[in-house]
Amino acid sequence: MMDSIVSLPFVWAFLILFVIVMLRSNATYWTGRALAAGGRKTKLQKYLDAPSVIRAEKFIARWGTAAVSVSFLTIGIQTAVNMSAGLGRMPLRRYIPATVVGSIAWACIYATIGIAAFDAALAAAAGSPLSLILLVLLAATAALGVHLFRVSRIRKLDQSALEDCPVMGQELAVKPTLQA
Repeated sequence: MMDSIVSLPFVWAFLILFVIVMLRSNATYWTGRALAAGGRKTKLQKYLDAPSVIRAEKFIARWGTAAVSVSFLTIGIQTAVNMSAGLGRMPLRRYIPATVVGSIAWACIYATIGIAAFDAALAAAAGSPLSLILLVLLAATAALGVHLFRVSRIRKLDQSALEDCPVMGQELAVKPTLQA
């Protein structure tokens, strides 16, 4: 079926692929939303209303749009990301633009070079020692960035906890003065 779609003129192939991926991604998103809504009507509600889940939902609502858009350029992650966006109840005002951008990219790739050429380009990049080194450096930089972000958040949370503490908060508020 994919071969017959790709053999069409670019405009038709692009439009058909765009509609297919939009329907598939939105069906996955709404399945996640339905599961989250159904879980809130069962004994799972106490877990779904836990502070950690609420923080995760806020994180997905704020930063999940990039993950949704980029997931369309991957193989095998797309469905999980769209399902997570639904389970995390990502607002539609953020999800729809992200999925449109990702769907456009996906339809362009499949309507032009197709999956075989995309796989060949990835294999060629993986076969190059320089590309492999750059990929490892990119992954290490990303991991370091995530680690530093988490450390800074923990420090900020620790500092705000000290300021809210009735005993330590007073000690922090009183600053010693130097006497001459």
